[in-house]
Amino acid sequence: MSTGWTWFIVALVVSNLIGCAALLWWTSRRRPGDPAPEETSHVWDGDLTEYNKPLPRWWINLFYLTLVFGVGYLFWFGGLGGIAGYGKWSSASEHAADKALAARKLEATFRPYAGQPIDRLAQDPKALTLGRQIFANTCATCHGSTGQGAIGYPNLTDNIWHWGGDPDTILTTVLDGRQGVMPEWGTALTSMGGPDAVEYVVAYVRTLRDPSLLYNNYPAARGKDLYDGLCVACHGPAGKGNQALGAPDLTDDYWLYGNSKESLVQTISKGRQGTMPAHRDLLGETRARLAAGYVWSLSHPPAARAAQAP
Repeated sequence: MSTGWTWFIVALVVSNLIGCAALLWWTSRRRPGDPAPEETSHVWDGDLTEYNKPLPRWWINLFYLTLVFGVGYLFWFGGLGGIAGYGKWSSASEHAADKALAARKLEATFRPYAGQPIDRLAQDPKALTLGRQIFANTCATCHGSTGQGAIGYPNLTDNIWHWGGDPDTILTTVLDGRQGVMPEWGTALTSMGGPDAVEYVVAYVRTLRDPSLLYNNYPAARGKDLYDGLCVACHGPAGKGNQALGAPDLTDDYWLYGNSKESLVQTISKGRQGTMPAHRDLLGETRARLAAGYVWSLSHPPAARAAQAP
């Protein structure tokens, strides 16, 4: 806070304290000419009289003590702009202390699961419960509360993994994140095959799951040549993909961004950028490991059933 604002706050606080004390002193004293407490001349119905009695002295003294307490509070805790209190208290230090206490409690809770393989954690009921809670707080925003994902966010309950589905790879994905990049091929394809080149590739990609669709399919035949010239480097000759690169398998029926013609044209012509954030620093390794164990259980129902068994 700037020096000017600090002095403004000091002046405001001091003037309020002095003003409250002066007002209290002025209104609590009796001045010459004031009527006696029983002589206000305000009488109703013959026997109802308004008195003008001052507050009891002990009550007035409590107001003074309140002002003294306020001065002491400001002296110890601060509150005068950028001037720190004598006790060096601050909301930031209070928050840091509370955070450190909570961190110690969490560390004690998660310590038994440190370093354990995620497929083993998926069979521990208590670890699975903790992992489910961490998933709900951190991962459900993108992947949904049931882990079934949405357009642009992978489904975690099936057996399709763009980067690999073994325990170590899943853990690496959660800890360090992933960056999936589908390059923009619209311009390159148009220069190679004309204005309809992207649609030709879409037609061919649809046949990868069912090669019989290639029969008497001119757009797909044109698309195969274009695919072999550009797409094969990542997705492979048969379209099986490459998990080392995060290139999806084009022969299954799962499409991260949808399988409509418009969506596929958009993916090929404009590209896609998919980011899985790293959670190592956000959650710490053990909590990320517990979340990964829960994710593992979603695609391995027997492990989940074993964890829920008494």
